[in-house]
Amino acid sequence: MLENLKIGILGGGQLGAMLMRHAIDFGLRVSIMDKDPHAPCSHYTSSFFCGDPASFEAVLEFGKDLDVITIEKEAVNIKALRQLEKQGVKVFPSPDTIEVIQDKFTQKQFLLSHNIPVAPGEAIQGKNDLYQYENKLPVCLKKRRDGYDGYGVMVLKTKEDIEAAFDAPCVVEELVDIKHEIAVIVARNEDGAVVCYDPVMMAFSEDKFILDYQIAPAQIDEGILKAATTLAEKVADALQLVGILAVEMFVTKDNRLLVNEMAPRPHNSGHHTIEASTTSQYEQLLRAILGLPLGATGLHFPSLMLNVLDNDALNADRPGKLKRLLDVPGAHLHWYGKEGRRAGRKIGHVTVTDNTIENVIAKAELIRKILN
Repeated sequence: MLENLKIGILGGGQLGAMLMRHAIDFGLRVSIMDKDPHAPCSHYTSSFFCGDPASFEAVLEFGKDLDVITIEKEAVNIKALRQLEKQGVKVFPSPDTIEVIQDKFTQKQFLLSHNIPVAPGEAIQGKNDLYQYENKLPVCLKKRRDGYDGYGVMVLKTKEDIEAAFDAPCVVEELVDIKHEIAVIVARNEDGAVVCYDPVMMAFSEDKFILDYQIAPAQIDEGILKAATTLAEKVADALQLVGILAVEMFVTKDNRLLVNEMAPRPHNSGHHTIEASTTSQYEQLLRAILGLPLGATGLHFPSLMLNVLDNDALNADRPGKLKRLLDVPGAHLHWYGKEGRRAGRKIGHVTVTDNTIENVIAKAELIRKILN
């Protein structure tokens, strides 16, 4: 019986909190571990463990009495998860899948080995290695590990930029001539059944490299959308995925598809599925890891998801702005409950739905004016 299963989530941020919300619908008992005692999930469960998901000892202790473990972040201890598997705990996505994706260069090499097109890139050990790329600038520089929400990504345009570059193992990527950035959420279960959500169009902040908003479904050529879905399915099969996977892709000016990055967990590009889809990405993850039938992925109506970033204008009249936001028909606010303030940090998101994409965009523009 589902209610007897003991589920664990490594990571206690907003993704974990939204996953918990859907676990309640299934009557599941969920435990959370995060190193921050004030992480969003800590507000919503009596089974919160303060520990570092990257620690071997902490993960082993956390997981020893659980039936199934999943993740809401990639920075977790792989060795401990493998040990827990040996002890009979089910771990989804598998430690092998997580390990591939934890390192952006390993990710790229894995995809290439399965004939999946990626943005060209090379590995370096530190910023001194960058001087050999002086004649190839501009390039995109990404930390190989632990990057998220734009942290760990920068564009180097001139030789002078190298001095301020990350001094850590990185991937140097050629700048791709991008027409669109899209993402596909794909789910796969232990039986190999695969379903995809409609591709979404993503727009990123140019200075912070953080997702600003996304539109579902993506308003681009139908042939490209079908090819993107096929490519996402191919990636999920290559990884032998059990769970869900966000596959971020570039559509180039000459209409080629290149896989940019992957995330083997709930993802910003799938938040809209809570309001707009038959089955949310969070419910879908639970279905995939618990051996339940995968849910229908169809959209009920067009949507736009807008990230809410911490900023002075919002904080100057937060109650008033949020009240005006909620007065917009079809606007649904998700407030993450993060403690403290830091400019540019994601503190919530708004999903806007309506019968036409034009109405959705008009409402989103109004909400942006309210928040800024």
